[in-house]
Amino acid sequence: MDTMRSEMEKDILKILVTEEQLKTRVAEMGEELYEKFQGKKPLFLGVLKGSFVFMTDLVRACQLKSDVEFIAVSSYGNATASSGRVKINHDLQQDITGRHLIIVEDILDSGNTLAFLKQYFLTKGAASITIVTLLDKPARRTKAITADLSGFTVPDEFVVGYGLDYAQMYRNIPYIGVLKPEVYAGT
Repeated sequence: MDTMRSEMEKDILKILVTEEQLKTRVAEMGEELYEKFQGKKPLFLGVLKGSFVFMTDLVRACQLKSDVEFIAVSSYGNATASSGRVKINHDLQQDITGRHLIIVEDILDSGNTLAFLKQYFLTKGAASITIVTLLDKPARRTKAITADLSGFTVPDEFVVGYGLDYAQMYRNIPYIGVLKPEVYAGT
């Protein structure tokens, strides 16, 4: 880690994606979305809480006339693996009929959440749904769903930082790191 002070770095086993790699890839992803959605006024839909850092940078990197919305769902709680049941904790605050949705997720893991959300938004009348994820962890996939745009493929390790958490902590680390197993052992 550079000269930045962090009380969390002692809990990080290794860095998977550096701050610089994140900035470069998010800029590229913003450009791809710009090309795809010019003139369509898409709705960026962030899945809280994990997507908030990524979505902020992605929306700035994609200079389109667009608006943002958030949905909060849960399937993890404070556990390290998804329960498989998705619950909406905070729903959309606007009608999405005929809108082009860009679902922004921090990580595509089991696929349970995104499979649920894709079907949910289709029933609410979305014109199109594009799934954008910062991280793709295909080793954990249990649902037949893929991202339309993905930042990085990561191994089956417990990752934190840049919005991703463990027990609501580590979201503010500016890179993607692997959490030391002893930090979450016993959960």
